[in-house]
Amino acid sequence: MSEFLTLARIDAVVQAVKERTDYQPSVGMILGSGLGPLAESIANADKIPYPNLPGWPVSTVQGHTGQLVIGELEGKQVLVMQGRSHFYEGYDMPLVGLPVRVMQRMGVEVLIVTNAAGAVNPDFEPGDLMLLTDHLNLIGMAGNNPLRGPNLEEFGPRFPDMSQVYDHELLDLARDVAVENGITLQEGVYVCLAGPSFETPADLRFLRAVGVDAVGMSTVPEATVAHHGGTRVMGVSGISNKANLDGNTVTTHEEVLEAGQVIVPKLTSLVRGVLKAL
Repeated sequence: MSEFLTLARIDAVVQAVKERTDYQPSVGMILGSGLGPLAESIANADKIPYPNLPGWPVSTVQGHTGQLVIGELEGKQVLVMQGRSHFYEGYDMPLVGLPVRVMQRMGVEVLIVTNAAGAVNPDFEPGDLMLLTDHLNLIGMAGNNPLRGPNLEEFGPRFPDMSQVYDHELLDLARDVAVENGITLQEGVYVCLAGPSFETPADLRFLRAVGVDAVGMSTVPEATVAHHGGTRVMGVSGISNKANLDGNTVTTHEEVLEAGQVIVPKLTSLVRGVLKAL
């Protein structure tokens, strides 16, 4: 099967989703490592395991349930990805963007994308939330851009502007909701690396030097595809571990999942508040 997406391939998935739900979601959400419990608060949900969707990339990582949860949250109809796929799992980058294309064809106008991320900014603590104000697309710079291949004119232009990927109105909404709920909300630049190995101290010092605040292995491909298709994007990182700039600590996936337990209540309050205010 070609690594490049076609409209027919996208619409085959759309049809499979529509056969399993009557909802018409206007908001999409992608939940990262350990953040899946947010989906449990969705009312009257239709749940579709990824293997039931033709050609959908299946999550293979612990902490990613691997299903669509479609229902109502704060009066909005939402389509939530409880777990995502990653480049490091062996998927071609355009395929990592397939779920966002499906959302766009289903009428989703706002995408809230979350991730578990490591701190690069030494002022960030595990359990913090960071609002993405911009990203560094290192994988895309190196050639693995999710928009590589024939341009799908139905979604957007060949050469999309990326100066405002993260919607300014949504950023302001999130800031207001954080103040109202007493949530400390950091802000900064997120970088997506290929993974699956965590970063060396030299990697982290390099990233800090070029202005990065948090590092992960996701989000940027989905945000890029969403913005290309005219979808408004809000990104939130849950900070799972401290910056290891000196090489004195060991990073594990278990601590990422553990931090998720602290992050989920705050993230749930933030997302619910933003949905309510939309």
